[in-house]
Amino acid sequence: MGMPFYMGTSYCFLMLPGEQEDRLPQMWPSLLKYYSQTDSVSWLEEYKARHNAGLEAQRIVASFSKRFFSEHVPCDGFSDIETLGCPSHFFEDELMCILNMEGRKGLTWKYYAKKILYFLRQQNILKNLKEYLQRPTDRQSFLEGAVLIDQYCNPLSDICLKSVQAQVDDITDKVRKVLRTKNPRHPSLASKAGEVLIPEVELQRQVLDAMNCVLYEQLKYKGNELDYYNSLNSYIHQVLIRRTGIPISLSVLYLTIARQLGVKLEPVNFPSHFLLRWCQGKEGSTDIFDYTYIDAFGKGKQLTVKECEYLIGHHVTEEFYGVVTSKEVLQRMVGNLLNLGKRESTDQSYQLLRDSLDLYLAMYPDNVQHLMLQARLYFHLGIWPEKVLDILQHIQALDPSQHGAVGYLVQHTLEHIERRKEEVGPEVKHRSDEKHKEVCFSIGLIMKHKRYGYNCVIYGWDPACMMGHEWIRNMNVHSLPHGPHQPFYNVLVEDGSCRYAAQENLEYNSEPREIPHPDIGRYFSEFTGVHYLPNTELEIRYPEDLELTHATVQKIYSSGKE
Repeated sequence: MGMPFYMGTSYCFLMLPGEQEDRLPQMWPSLLKYYSQTDSVSWLEEYKARHNAGLEAQRIVASFSKRFFSEHVPCDGFSDIETLGCPSHFFEDELMCILNMEGRKGLTWKYYAKKILYFLRQQNILKNLKEYLQRPTDRQSFLEGAVLIDQYCNPLSDICLKSVQAQVDDITDKVRKVLRTKNPRHPSLASKAGEVLIPEVELQRQVLDAMNCVLYEQLKYKGNELDYYNSLNSYIHQVLIRRTGIPISLSVLYLTIARQLGVKLEPVNFPSHFLLRWCQGKEGSTDIFDYTYIDAFGKGKQLTVKECEYLIGHHVTEEFYGVVTSKEVLQRMVGNLLNLGKRESTDQSYQLLRDSLDLYLAMYPDNVQHLMLQARLYFHLGIWPEKVLDILQHIQALDPSQHGAVGYLVQHTLEHIERRKEEVGPEVKHRSDEKHKEVCFSIGLIMKHKRYGYNCVIYGWDPACMMGHEWIRNMNVHSLPHGPHQPFYNVLVEDGSCRYAAQENLEYNSEPREIPHPDIGRYFSEFTGVHYLPNTELEIRYPEDLELTHATVQKIYSSGKE
């Protein structure tokens, strides 16, 4: 895989040192945030460091295709990234340069640059989370914790605490405006409001009433009852954008605004429905009847103890009305994402499940149940076998009673490692072979499915169906005129799925367009406008397909026929 052409890291050395300082904003504007106007900076040294980081990033991206093409998800090759000899923000900046290259070229580079950037940012976020958990409880902002979870699950999105806090501050200012019309002398309107809690219950009530007016009447925030199990409901930046959420994400927002206005609300880990509590009696009371309970999911409705039980439909003991720590709030948020990850079985990478397991184990590294789930997940995906062995060894040390399950996975993981050592490389398919004479289509062609109408691109083929009997039966392949005894094609579909389609069900697409599939760069290096060019690995597997693809496309479009 060769280096794609773009304005690379060496351009800066074509300028004189004095010009380099002037050109910094134009060349690498994203790096300016790392410098202060008061810093004394040697720009030439900074340029050299950035240049070297760029070369290192290009070297690693180039190596990934060869190392991981056969892996479902690249994992165990990130060790060289963890020991970078350059500033990580320079390395990230070069990855972003690769991702921002002209859209139709450098697809393989972009694919692996994205994988590396995902991993690198997650590692930094995990460090921030662990630092957050080490702080005293009174310095653990609920909002910051929610942002860290959001960032880890969406590392390629532009999510930062400062931006989220600014949006919350904007809502708080709107609440102050409403509050000013009701009580111009309210203490929450003072310049230092929020630093001192308001002791009077009636004044606190005025704040909560103003909050409900702004959040639920003016801004139309609501609980997402129609699409409750959507992971976007758990991400705080999406809650602010979409103005919808689930009980815990809306509670974090509600609690943060209230505290900024001098009202102390506390999180309650109520079963099936996260709540907040508001003290009506002596501060710190242990009597659950001294509190009013607030349902942020239910438009800020204030509930009694009995009404809380009506909300979930059964009686609960007093312990469920108690306040929980910020770590316990994060645990519940991550637990929700874990459950969603288990539901999303159609996503064969199980990315949400993997990310939420990482977060949970960052908080509770010795939780045997989740360690076992992580080991089984990696084993199921066939990735990171050495990491699986490390996890299993840790489980055995923590809980010897897991010996049977651990032993089974250890045995099969070792077998997987040995098989991988014996792999001789990908099968090479020559069209000149007699057994391939019925194969009509080649890799890189944009096709349309005759029956289902979806657009797709071919990235592999077999002279006959190679799936097992159960799959053939479930997919009703025998009902096809040619049954399983015809060529079948691996295709990337525009909806993000990967399918295995019979030749008789595919036809040339007379209006080819790019296929927006996340794995497109894993197999192809460029989109020409009418078909895809395979990357090095596909060229090795199908050495005669590229020439055939060009010839096929020329034939189709010169004749004007589909």
